[in-house]
Amino acid sequence: MVGKKLETNIRLAKQTDINDMFEIIDYYANDGIMLPRSKNILSHQIGDFSVVELDGKVIACGSLCKLGDDLVEVRSFGVLPIHKGKGIGKQLLEFIIHEAKSRKIPKLMALTYEVDFFIKNGFEEVAKEIFPEKVWKDCIYCKKQNCCDEIAVLKRLDLLDNT
Repeated sequence: MVGKKLETNIRLAKQTDINDMFEIIDYYANDGIMLPRSKNILSHQIGDFSVVELDGKVIACGSLCKLGDDLVEVRSFGVLPIHKGKGIGKQLLEFIIHEAKSRKIPKLMALTYEVDFFIKNGFEEVAKEIFPEKVWKDCIYCKKQNCCDEIAVLKRLDLLDNT
């Protein structure tokens, strides 16, 4: 039905979401757009993930990975392709930003190919070299380490604003 708003539920992830999350991340990892995550890793990092659910099925996921006391990374962020372009990513990112604020973390970064999406949502493009925390946490394991073509984006949060 055209124009019908999807009734989604955005929430923190649970262990029962791992298979759906794996499916989303694996889809993008197979295209070289996202780093792969095993189900075991997802299980250990479940507390960092948020999901969007539609009719009982997880259709989007994303996580906040702490890189330092004042910096988290938005990562493993994806929407099932059939649901792209419906505002689901924006809703999930807003939820994740709220989570970062509740954790009192003032800066969010991401390495992405979807720069326009992040810019539209209040991020700014920055040099990835300003994030040595990211380089030592993940980039050393990436096959694109020496030829990374992802763009770094950053959003500074006003922790006094609870919206």
